[in-house]
Amino acid sequence: MALHGMSTRDNNTPRRVMRVSASRVSYSGRHVHYARQLGSRRLLASPRVHLGDVSSLCFPSSSLSLSSSSLSPSSLSSSSLSSSSSSRRWRYYCRASSVPSSSQSSESESAPLSLPALELPGASLDEISIVYKFGGSSVANFERVVEVTDIICAFKENAPAVVVSAMGKTTNNLLAAGELAEAMCKNKARGSVTTDDIEELEPVATIRKLHEETCHKLGLDDNVAKDVDSLLRDLVGLLVGVALLGECSVRARDSLVSYGERMSSRIVAGALEARGVPAVALDAFRIGVATNDEFGNAVVMYEETYEALGNALARRGGRKQVPIITGFLGKGQTTGAITTLGRGGSDLSATLIGAALRLPEVQVWKDVDGILSCDPRILDDASLACPVSMLTYDEATELSFYGATVLHPASMRPALDMADKCARGEKDCRPMNVRVKNSYNRDAEGTLITNTRDLTDTLLTSIVVKRGVTVLDILSTRMVGSYGFLSKAFDIFKQQEISVDMVATSECALSVTLDPAGIWSRDLFDEELENLRLALIDEGFRRVDVSKDRAIISLVCNAGRSSELLARVGRVLSDEGIRIIMSSQGASASNISFVVVEEQATEAARVLHNEFFEK
Repeated sequence: MALHGMSTRDNNTPRRVMRVSASRVSYSGRHVHYARQLGSRRLLASPRVHLGDVSSLCFPSSSLSLSSSSLSPSSLSSSSLSSSSSSRRWRYYCRASSVPSSSQSSESESAPLSLPALELPGASLDEISIVYKFGGSSVANFERVVEVTDIICAFKENAPAVVVSAMGKTTNNLLAAGELAEAMCKNKARGSVTTDDIEELEPVATIRKLHEETCHKLGLDDNVAKDVDSLLRDLVGLLVGVALLGECSVRARDSLVSYGERMSSRIVAGALEARGVPAVALDAFRIGVATNDEFGNAVVMYEETYEALGNALARRGGRKQVPIITGFLGKGQTTGAITTLGRGGSDLSATLIGAALRLPEVQVWKDVDGILSCDPRILDDASLACPVSMLTYDEATELSFYGATVLHPASMRPALDMADKCARGEKDCRPMNVRVKNSYNRDAEGTLITNTRDLTDTLLTSIVVKRGVTVLDILSTRMVGSYGFLSKAFDIFKQQEISVDMVATSECALSVTLDPAGIWSRDLFDEELENLRLALIDEGFRRVDVSKDRAIISLVCNAGRSSELLARVGRVLSDEGIRIIMSSQGASASNISFVVVEEQATEAARVLHNEFFEK
């Protein structure tokens, strides 16, 4: 193990910087902090880390060489190791070395799985023919990864590109780790946060255990395990930076959560390779998913992305292998930084790839039998939720926008783009269907989402509940017989970057619904709502009433039969004493929505499902 370093400092305390090829050590009683600079791995032997920014740490160049023997395990006395954690730190810092630890010995007692070999799917095809997307629950642990590799190779007629989400609850744990690291600045002396402090955070330990156990149980190649370990170390380095700065900016948060998809893509690709199937892990932000720089919920630059992905994923006679691509991630067009597409954005990643390659179908594999008639968790008997066999793009968009979590709200945009291009007669263009399947029940038919379908015999397709809604009732006597009333109100919404869900108007009033959680931080709800109310009053509106704790019940339906539908809805809700506060119908041929008090939302959905699906 060759190390190179330099000791330069003006004061009496030298700072040692070492470049390490394979291992990590604890040196001279100080923690060795990991960082990345210009693509190389460096360690800073110092009680504090000096930051250039949150995601990359800056250090002096190295010149001094030290032999491996000078830092061998036998040459390090107990005093040279941190007194509180010599055994655990030695295992952590020297993970890649040949020095065994008692913990490593115990891990070796649990043998990797012995799995049958698989064959490359679509081996006879020259180009990718389909996209599969697997969500977090589908790759939640090593058993689920095994099942995913089986599914990928089960349909031999398809040559797939595969999009994966982070494993299980990894994204939630990454966000929790960021919050805990941010709080460390208040709880510890400035500059005293160490890699051990970060490693001991429960979310970080959970993430490391899950990914290391999965690599071990799947018997992945050493290079894959090292890649995953390198990402874990980068993650710890980023969290050290967050802790020292006492801040996790939205840009840093996007970098933070990206580690989930980056690790899962390496693991799934490695699992396929371990079973004899050529595969390669690809980062979406490196192969062409371009976005604006709105960190946390970036907007895709669609045409640029289609072109780049099409070029990156075209085989053109090259090696046939299964690309495993990170979902959820993009690259900011101006900053070049990692961006995220919002929670559930891996669905959009999959349809972007499908549209870029002009494929006939994208399959989104979830943990349910397709899109259901209602969220089964709110029904008395979850089994009463019925799978929906077919939807249109518009219906799927309405469902996801109003709260259904099966698909990302923007995931239908690429499919709609393809439909528009087909309508214009563009060359080599065909409609792209999206099919929602169940990775826990691969034989289930699932839900097919297409451009159009016959609604003749359809009344109600699905019921969705969106909670945490706020209603604004805006009144003005100036609206009577005048013009410009609506534009003035929506100009204020535009200035404050507020989007509305539902709109209803009368001659002298405008009612809109807002989702505060999608606009402001939770601790700013009341303040921002009051600012909005005052801004509207300052523009001359007579009164603005704010009603919180409301919910939207959205009925995805055949709006051509709205009279029949509304008559039954009104009767059922009236019998239960549930009052409709606001309703909206007409803008969409596939949706009727109304607002109720939030505490009555579950009962409203339950009795409506009973009326339309259970009788």
